[in-house]
Parts: sequence; C-alpha cells; structure tokens
Amino acid sequence: MKVNLGIRAHDVEAKNLYELAANVAQRGFSAVQLALAKSITEFSTSTGSLSPGYGHYVKSIFQQHDVRIAVLGCYINLIHPDLPERQRQLDRFKEHIRFARDFGCTIVGTETGSVIPSLGYSEDNFTEEAYIEVVKSVRELVEEAEKFGVIVGVEGGINHPIHTPKRMKRLLEDVPSPNLQVIYDPANFMSLDNVHEQHFVMDEAFQLFGGRMVIVHAKDFIVDNGEMTMVPVGTGQLDYIYLLQRLKKEKPFINILLENTRDPHLTDSIRYIQGRYEQAKRVQ
Repeated sequence: MKVNLGIRAHDVEAKNLYELAANVAQRGFSAVQLALAKSITEFSTSTGSLSPGYGHYVKSIFQQHDVRIAVLGCYINLIHPDLPERQRQLDRFKEHIRFARDFGCTIVGTETGSVIPSLGYSEDNFTEEAYIEVVKSVRELVEEAEKFGVIVGVEGGINHPIHTPKRMKRLLEDVPSPNLQVIYDPANFMSLDNVHEQHFVMDEAFQLFGGRMVIVHAKDFIVDNGEMTMVPVGTGQLDYIYLLQRLKKEKPFINILLENTRDPHLTDSIRYIQGRYEQAKRVQ
C-alpha cells in the first residue's frame, strides 16, 4: 500500500497555474488542497467569479499532470464578530460548494475561526457562546452542501472554537449530517499540556470521529523555551509512525496533505513521510 501524499497548493512555488500543476506533479504528489485565492493569480477568484467552466478549466490543468484536487480550501472566519462580514464569507464558501464538483472535488474545507477578526488567539474562542456560533454557521453551510452532494470539511485546532477532539465530536452530533466531515490535523490538537500524551490524543480522535475523517493534514511541532512551534514535517516531535499505523489500518488511501512545509524542506519531508509509512505496521 502506497501513501497517498499531497500538499497545499500554495506551499509550492509557481508563477501560474500551469507551472503549479507541473511542479506539484514533479514532486511526486498525487493531490492538492487548492485555496483559489492563494494559488491563482492570473484570473479572478473573487466571489461571483466561479462557474462550471471555471472549475472544469482548473481541473483539466491538474488532470494533465495526474494530480487531483482533493480539497477546495475556502478558509473563512465562521464566527466573525461583524455579522454582515460573516455572511459575506459564508456566501463565498457556499459558492465553492456549488461548483466544487466542476473542479473534480467533493470537499470544501475551512477552520472554525476566531472571535478576533484577524483570527488571533483568544480564550473567548473556548466559550459556549463561540461554540454555538460555530454550530449556526456550519449548519448553514451543510444545508447548502446537502443540495449539491458536497462535503463540508471542518478542521479543528487548539486555538479555535473546535479545540479538542471531544468538541469536534459534539459538533458532528449537533449538525447530524453525513455532509459534514473532518479534516484531521493531529498537530493541531497538541498543546504544552498534552505533548507527552500523543498516543492518547490521537487515539481519542480516532475513537470519537475516525470514521468521519476525510483528509489528514501533515505538519510537525517542537517545544522550545516553553512554547510550541509548528515546523516542517520530519523536523519535529510528532510520532508519525504511530499516526500512520492507525491510518493504514483504519483509513487506507486517505489523502495525507503536507501543510506548512515548503522548500528547502519539501524533498526531505516527502522522503520522511514515505519512510515512516513503510515502517508503520498495521495495529493489531
């Protein structure tokens, strides 16, 4: 079984879309997470610009290089405190939902935002009030996704309203639709408090929503001077062998997408993931 490895498209250097697809393929990646506004510069990506023709054109460029668009990234602030701005962002996400299949894609992904407009850290993100606002926004997006047979992929993280595996499970229960699934980034759930309990944190995630994982993000972390810093894959402390053991057993062929990993680290990170994947034995 070969690792199904991809990357966020905006982590690959390119002057245009053709060069981007070629560079992704040259690295040996089979898939990308494509955030239109971050990766396309030669034509408009503003709300209202998408159409079936737009999606087919972009899809065809990647298809020429045997690269699949696994996720349309549309990172919005689901709990933006300015309600008209929040609605504008939700409407943008809905447009991605409507045309996702024209890009050859069935997942549109986002994180869950912040009470701070610039998406900064705030303990107010962990309140019940913030969680309720997330539920409202996710429910609105999922209702649109159900009309078009598309998946809303939600990514949790330690500084976000969905900041623990338990809270992710609660969101899945409060928006009970198969069109809501999880983009799982194991590093996002690590903190100074649980850094020595990686296996427990991963096990909890697989137990609570393993069956709902549709994409895995891969990055790494270090703890330095009492602070946690995200680093390229293979340069940190994440136990990738344990993670990949679980994935090989429970989520075979799931797209694993490198994140926060750019040149000059890409070649080593690819080799690292491939090597750890070969080492990982099935969990009995």
